[in-house]
Amino acid sequence: MEKHRDSVCKNPHVLYYTKMQSREKLKREKMDVQNQCNKRLRVCVATCNRADYSKLAPIMFEIKAHPDDFDLDVVVLGSHLIDDYGNTFRMIEQDDFDISSKLHTIVRGEDEAAMVESVGLALVKLPDVLQRLRPDILIVHGDRFDALALATSAALMNIRILHLEGGEVSGTIDDSIRHAISKLAHFHACCTRRAEQHLISMCEDHSRILLAGCPSYDKLLSPQYREDYMGIIKSWLGDKVQDHDYVVALQHPVTTDIQHSIKIYGLMLDALVSFNKKTLILFPNIDAGSKEMVRVMRKKGIEQHPNFRAVKHIPFEQFIQLVCHAGCMIGNSSCGVREAGAFGTPVINLGTRQTGRETGENVLHVRDADTHNKIYHALQLQFGKRYPCSKIYGDGNAVPRILKFLRSIDLNEPLQKTFCFPPVKDCISQDIDHILETQSALAVDLGGTNLRVAIICSRGTIVKKYTQPNPKTYEDRMQLILKMCTNATQDAVSLNCRVLGVGVSTGGRVNPQEGVVLDSTKLIQEWTSVDLRTPISDALHLPVWVDNDGNCAALAERKFGHGKGVENFVTVITGTGIGGGIIQHNELVHGSTFCGAELGHIMVSLEGPECSCGSRGCIEAYASGMALQREAKKLIDDELLEMEGLDMKLSEPITAAHLISAARLGNTKAEAALNKASTALGIGIINILHTINPSLVILSGVLASFYQDPVKRIISSRALLPAQSTKVVTSDLEEPALLGAASMVLDYATRRIY
Repeated sequence: MEKHRDSVCKNPHVLYYTKMQSREKLKREKMDVQNQCNKRLRVCVATCNRADYSKLAPIMFEIKAHPDDFDLDVVVLGSHLIDDYGNTFRMIEQDDFDISSKLHTIVRGEDEAAMVESVGLALVKLPDVLQRLRPDILIVHGDRFDALALATSAALMNIRILHLEGGEVSGTIDDSIRHAISKLAHFHACCTRRAEQHLISMCEDHSRILLAGCPSYDKLLSPQYREDYMGIIKSWLGDKVQDHDYVVALQHPVTTDIQHSIKIYGLMLDALVSFNKKTLILFPNIDAGSKEMVRVMRKKGIEQHPNFRAVKHIPFEQFIQLVCHAGCMIGNSSCGVREAGAFGTPVINLGTRQTGRETGENVLHVRDADTHNKIYHALQLQFGKRYPCSKIYGDGNAVPRILKFLRSIDLNEPLQKTFCFPPVKDCISQDIDHILETQSALAVDLGGTNLRVAIICSRGTIVKKYTQPNPKTYEDRMQLILKMCTNATQDAVSLNCRVLGVGVSTGGRVNPQEGVVLDSTKLIQEWTSVDLRTPISDALHLPVWVDNDGNCAALAERKFGHGKGVENFVTVITGTGIGGGIIQHNELVHGSTFCGAELGHIMVSLEGPECSCGSRGCIEAYASGMALQREAKKLIDDELLEMEGLDMKLSEPITAAHLISAARLGNTKAEAALNKASTALGIGIINILHTINPSLVILSGVLASFYQDPVKRIISSRALLPAQSTKVVTSDLEEPALLGAASMVLDYATRRIY
């Protein structure tokens, strides 16, 4: 027995195997010691497809440029190694990266079962590679099923994981995969503040989250990146194509609703054929349903159509140039909601694949893309526009932040995570249905007597109105505004109104840029240096616009009244006071200190009656309702207003209406007072005509119908000849202040180009 044991121990094959194991162990120990001495971090970057390589490549270049700090290993798997998808591993080799391992992990079939089998195959192959490379940290990107296999393998092998672009929200199974990878990852480099908040709300340790931005933006935002683009465009679309006169289309299958996504793909192709513009269309990715989408494309003859160029792969640098200079991009690729925003390229996002993603104003969503006409209409809306460049996903400095973050990782720290549970707000996005359907605004009018709130639809119809007495103190007034607005937004839901924002009309001087009432009229107390925008916006989570009541009246006329389509006009409000607004070249005039268009305080006399502003001889001191009331009281005190047929009750307060009634009955004193008021108003309007030369004057307010004819006569007799033909009309709008407040919301909340 003893002899047999000795023979086994001396077996040359056993001895060789034992010797090799010992050598391998010593080699690993030596490598560990060497790495600790050198303090170099062994980083493994795993890339699965052309899309994630565009985000990982900038990091890989920077890691490679710092050999004293990092050792880089590159693992390639997934669709990189498939000929039908362009064999894109070659671009990694062309970028001069040594590929440590190529893993064929895709099971063909392009259906749900093939995706599952591909994950299983990757899980079988990855442990050997990770065991051999033994990285300190594995960098994984995004939300692909290949990336899930990578994160699962590394987590089970106690390899630290840095996940890029976690915390974002989109449609399809990608959401679940992305969040699963985030839960497996030990560190996170996210792109947006909202994504960071999502990760925190998913219990991730805030100290292990880096708000870096998107690595691809480092290249997109570099100033030299946009040179020599026409050669690239013509190489893909022909010599006749023009800048901003072609479409880039990229639509992927939605794995949670494959048949519907195939239908949308067909409708998109039909709309593009009808739209009749040169179109560069890329093949879909390898997700389940892609084979059927390619069949649809070939059945419609897209590859042979003279307006289309169908390609499987374009190098990222060239593809981004094509997107940058496109007239429009259409589909459901994340490139449309992310990279395209860096250039302000118009984007039409089809279906639900990107639902919930943060987007710039360049993106128009067509989530329910159920008809060819709807997609075609979206193309008409977007094609050829240019939008401000968006930096939602990065500022061009992501890679330096990520490398600094990698250097800060302490390998002696335990892998165990800590957890916390903060709240997170829902995101709000646009949808083409909301643009095509009736939209609504919440309008607030702060008058001297009443506080009014109304829900107003895009056609100018008041759906519901609320009225309360205006409180005398600031605290009570703000509390009532918030309460009435909250009630109105709740009612809007049951009334099937989508409130886009809040518009506020108030007396006094207003800074509309900041939403602050600088100083107010005497009729509204405790209303100086009041920030209206912040408390209302914070309470309702809606954008808020604020302007004074005169300007709002002009805006109401521009959108709903006589001023619609008129480039230059003036609105004059004749009520308790005199106010108004000026529209010049289709824009409201505010002035350098926001007291432009204070029409009531145009002086028409050197020594006239005292005005509420403290000066003398203003239009308001002659022609306002308060001025006419003052004249009526004087005549009554002198017993000069009483006329046969004039009904005056002792208990009834004296108003301008009594003066007008007396004049109509032949009272010469009342006629003289009204003639003086009309003349003052007419001369004031002539001064406006001689200053800005509008083509239209709109009289608004309770006294408008009375003043119309006298003002016309004075203009025709005393204005310069070219101004005598200026049209003077009375407003047809019953609620100009509310409608003007609503128009701010309806115009600016849906405005596409600023």
